[in-house]
Amino acid sequence: MRREQPGDLSTLGTDPEAFETFYRAHVREIERFVARRVGDPHVAADLTADVFVEVLAQAGQYRPERGSVLAWTYGIARHTVIDHQRRAIRDLRLVGRVSGRALLDADSLARVEERLDAERAARELYAAMARMPDAERAVVELIALDGLTLADVAAVLNIKPVTARVRLHRARRKLTPGTAPVLAQLLEVTA
Repeated sequence: MRREQPGDLSTLGTDPEAFETFYRAHVREIERFVARRVGDPHVAADLTADVFVEVLAQAGQYRPERGSVLAWTYGIARHTVIDHQRRAIRDLRLVGRVSGRALLDADSLARVEERLDAERAARELYAAMARMPDAERAVVELIALDGLTLADVAAVLNIKPVTARVRLHRARRKLTPGTAPVLAQLLEVTA
């Protein structure tokens, strides 16, 4: 269930209660968002925390006229995950392996592993979307997997709603019944 916050987020960095309310309202959505995009529970937990650190840093920059609070938070999450993936690729090229992960306690690790298992099908859908251009894939991900509206997708991607609609239409045309039936079904339901 998505809950919206008021348009003024400037107090998040100075009011612990405001941040706690914001965090509790959005943490599960962000955990699901991250879990669909990464397979390691330690990385998923770290990225989720990074998203909320960035929310604190950027809270004064939120503009309600550009989209909902959730869409804005998804935008931060998307950039956080993309930045992580870029760093991981760079690190893999330099070192061969990323190491030095922070340890989670048993309960936290179990919760993250459950979330990863629950989102396994969504990660499999990403493989089906691998041949889509990045711009179309981003629209499909946010609509079919994250359940956003076209207006929210436009706000997350900082594009016009009509551009989001065109990208979705192009992505639908490229899907054939044999390529990704589950993805095609999701796109039909969410349209």
